[in-house]
Amino acid sequence: MEHILNHASTTSIQNSPLSLEQQREDFKKKRFIAMPLAGTLVWALLGMSAPFVSELTITWMLYIGTGAIFYLGAGLSYLTGERFFAKSAVKNSFDRLFFVGMFMSLLVFAIALPVAAIDHTTVPLSIGILAGLMWMPLSWAIEHWVGYFHTIARTFGIVVAWYLFPEAQVEAISAVIVAVYIVSLITLERRFQTINSH
Repeated sequence: MEHILNHASTTSIQNSPLSLEQQREDFKKKRFIAMPLAGTLVWALLGMSAPFVSELTITWMLYIGTGAIFYLGAGLSYLTGERFFAKSAVKNSFDRLFFVGMFMSLLVFAIALPVAAIDHTTVPLSIGILAGLMWMPLSWAIEHWVGYFHTIARTFGIVVAWYLFPEAQVEAISAVIVAVYIVSLITLERRFQTINSH
């Protein structure tokens, strides 16, 4: 009887949902490079295109391009092994936290849009900063400094570039964002390799 009770208890524990701490440990093992790769590609394209198109065109490209980062990242996730929407993926509360953080950042665009209607030159400034906010909760979730670095360096860099290069704001801001992305990508990949080498 005691053996049966012990077996039932063990089975119950095995079938119970993972604790938040266990889910966090699983979440921390992920690579996290698909979205930054997408962001790097999009902002590099925007920066290179800016000198050759009109202000109206680049404004629309900023809206469309940054909106496409998620979809491009989702596609790239199948190349990086992250596979965002794979049916076999285990549900994790920290994945939901990441997407909630991303949705929160998108909602702040409600401030950027009316400001842009008054002065369209604020678009690269506001979009560049707002789209980087989601890195903060990611940093907390994976207990690593990379997200804090990304948001803070990106925000300060964008503001400085916006003031220093009034005639080439999109190019300067794009360069800042791409540079921060590159540092973040290298850091995330090194972190991933270190975790998986243990």
